[in-house]
Amino acid sequence: MLRTFFILLILFFSNLCDASEVTSTTRQQYIAQWKDEAIYQMAVHKIPASITLAQGILESGDGNSRLAREGNNHFGIKCHADWSGKTIVEDDETKGECFRKYDNARESYEDHSAFLQRKRYESLFVLETDNYKGWAKGLKQCGYATNPKYPDLLIGIIEQFDLAKFDSEGMAYIKKKEVPERIGGTEVKPVVSNTESGNSKPGKRKNQKRSGDERSEITISNKREIARSANNIKYTVVKNGETIKSIAEDLEMSEWQILRYNDLSENANLKEGQLIYTQPKRNKAKEASYSVKKGDTLWSISQLYGIKMKRLKAYNALVNENQIKAGQVLKLRK
Repeated sequence: MLRTFFILLILFFSNLCDASEVTSTTRQQYIAQWKDEAIYQMAVHKIPASITLAQGILESGDGNSRLAREGNNHFGIKCHADWSGKTIVEDDETKGECFRKYDNARESYEDHSAFLQRKRYESLFVLETDNYKGWAKGLKQCGYATNPKYPDLLIGIIEQFDLAKFDSEGMAYIKKKEVPERIGGTEVKPVVSNTESGNSKPGKRKNQKRSGDERSEITISNKREIARSANNIKYTVVKNGETIKSIAEDLEMSEWQILRYNDLSENANLKEGQLIYTQPKRNKAKEASYSVKKGDTLWSISQLYGIKMKRLKAYNALVNENQIKAGQVLKLRK
């Protein structure tokens, strides 16, 4: 009787071990399984492979979370109002939240890349494609995660498991303007919706310019026109009666982004025809200098050339904005 008991006990624990081996994925196994997909996404969508992998690892618990196992959702992307695909319910910040469910995990990777194309993450694509530290910090600043340690967690995973080497592979494809062949084929069922508005992709009119600027491209979005400045920064133009809040809503951005990208205070009043950047300004202008004209302010010059105010002050040893005068020559770069 005792012998039978021990045999049953051994079989019980043996089954537990077998079940664990079947259902649990190690971090190394997850990386080996999804590194090629991350490199593919980098080559196509210009998102660092290391960031994609680290987010997948962190958000899915190495692919072992219920969302990943039952919903093929590796990035914790919630339904949002525009999602009309399959769903799965999971407790998160509140009980019973709606998350996207995919037919396979590769669709989750595809949707993650599409999700980051939203306006609120636009500033990330100003960064170098292999700047994983900048991307990790930028994701937090753009509101991808509420955990204040999110950038450190991503960077820690990337550096511990040397995921940056996959960025090098992705950059090689980007420089050659090639896309790697997907292991197991290239067919991925399109996700139901990738934009918050749910409308079709914006159209583009190339090589259009207006007098006084050197824009190479104008994009007609769902609600407003977006252009590129001579310093290669996306911007829009203020219409009559618009506010920072209304522009932020149109662009699906946060108000703080509009304020920070344009060196504006919270009580700033916008004027019709004013240029508002939708991406961070540069550290320097293409031009070397500028001769101040009557009526110019440091802010107007900063907006005209798409250069950050703090850089403009530093290049010219200015303590405040009121030190400039007509005829003065300002440095716009080192």
